[in-house]
Amino acid sequence: MSAALHSLSTALRLRCPGCRRESLFQGPFRMHKICPGCGYLIEREEGYFVGAIYVNYAATVGLCLTGYLLLEWLASPPLRIQLLLWIPVCVLFPVLFFRHSRSIWLSLDHFFTGPAERAAVHFGGDAPPGEEP
Repeated sequence: MSAALHSLSTALRLRCPGCRRESLFQGPFRMHKICPGCGYLIEREEGYFVGAIYVNYAATVGLCLTGYLLLEWLASPPLRIQLLLWIPVCVLFPVLFFRHSRSIWLSLDHFFTGPAERAAVHFGGDAPPGEEP
């Protein structure tokens, strides 16, 4: 459990899952292709970050649905007020959470990948010198 929490902490701090020091992003929406510190391959094949869309969607639905239900239970505002509050949240939150969803997806992949596959990813798809992937 400790390793999973450490991996989640690394993801939430937007750090490389390989070295856990360097930032994953070089701009607001632009990721490094390779970690400048350890050489970990961050930008993968096309479609790799589709899972990050699911992470982002789940976080958005979780936040908005929980918020809606809690507000309804605690204050019972009219539906119009609820919609005026939660529609902007549902639109803005995914944009603001974009970086974290990608980082979480990359950290999940790193956490569940075996050491041999991880070594291949560290060297941009090639095994370290003298080793087979």
